[in-house]
Amino acid sequence: MLTVALPKGELLKNSIRLLQSVGLDFSGFLDSGNRQLQILDASGQAKGLLVRAQDVPVYVEYGQAQLGMVGYDVLKEKRPQVAQMVDLQYGYCRMSVAVKADSTYKSPLDLPAHGRVASKYVNCAREYFQSLDLPVEIVPLYGSVELGPITGMSEAIVDIVSTGKTLRENGLVEIATLYESTARLIVHPLSYRLNMGNLQTLVEKLRAEV
Repeated sequence: MLTVALPKGELLKNSIRLLQSVGLDFSGFLDSGNRQLQILDASGQAKGLLVRAQDVPVYVEYGQAQLGMVGYDVLKEKRPQVAQMVDLQYGYCRMSVAVKADSTYKSPLDLPAHGRVASKYVNCAREYFQSLDLPVEIVPLYGSVELGPITGMSEAIVDIVSTGKTLRENGLVEIATLYESTARLIVHPLSYRLNMGNLQTLVEKLRAEV
């Protein structure tokens, strides 16, 4: 039986809607009274797993799911051994460098050498500043990274931005974009090659819907 890893949060509704368009119905996950983390598709053809977005590529990489939907930002940070098949073109956001609006920093190169940058995307942040040849200390934060500059713990943050509302409400502004992100369809490479659960046909159906 085919297993699909679905992300909790912003991408869930669109992911479920897309799967419904190819005959797989996991809408039970949208029921506020449902606490199940694993359900069968209405037709009994496939099983859905509801997991944190950061865990979607882990389940696919280790073969517990053959198919998954997840943001490119997660893939770029975690770098899992999965195959990216389709840009699903929803869940748009961008990875940005942000600072206090009243600071003198107008670009990342204005940041002081060996200054601090707070981020939950440690790998992406480190890679970006290395590409600028600017030595900074990456401070891992997994809650509200906006507090880094506000409290003075860091000069800047690297974080995902969608509308920018959270930054504005906390007196921060973007000064650079690392990359843009949308949801991606990923598969377990061996499962795809072996066409487990008719996976290749399903991927092509999903590609056609996008």
